[in-house]
Amino acid sequence: MSNDKEDKNLIAYCGLYCGECFSYIGKVADLARDLRKELRQASFDKLAEGIPFKEFKHYKECYEVLGAMVKLRCKSACKGGGGNPFCKIRKCCQKKEIEGCWECDEFKACEKLDFLKVNHGDAHIKNLRIIKKKGIDKFLKGKKYWYSKLK
Repeated sequence: MSNDKEDKNLIAYCGLYCGECFSYIGKVADLARDLRKELRQASFDKLAEGIPFKEFKHYKECYEVLGAMVKLRCKSACKGGGGNPFCKIRKCCQKKEIEGCWECDEFKACEKLDFLKVNHGDAHIKNLRIIKKKGIDKFLKGKKYWYSKLK
């Protein structure tokens, strides 16, 4: 079980919780790495050429996608320098000397958060509202959104 300080450090500036991120957890990267290894050991690239399913014509691309999944591993949480090093949200919060967007009155209309909608819907906004209303400790004990369909 992690301690409170560690949990708090897993709250990204944008309100997403790194502790629930597949890149930070690393399971997808590990499974992709292990599958690539198994496929190499089985010389599956050669086997795929002789399997009569049309999908195996795309084996090489599949193997490359698995390699890209391995690279998605994030070794540090956002506040520890992980994630996008050019993140405008991180830079903005650091410039304003705030812990996260929840301390900013402009977060509901901030365009810097818009790029998150593609992968997270409005999860980050829901998290920011919870943190602003209830505080970090109650946020950590309650529901954290990773994806929430946009309304």
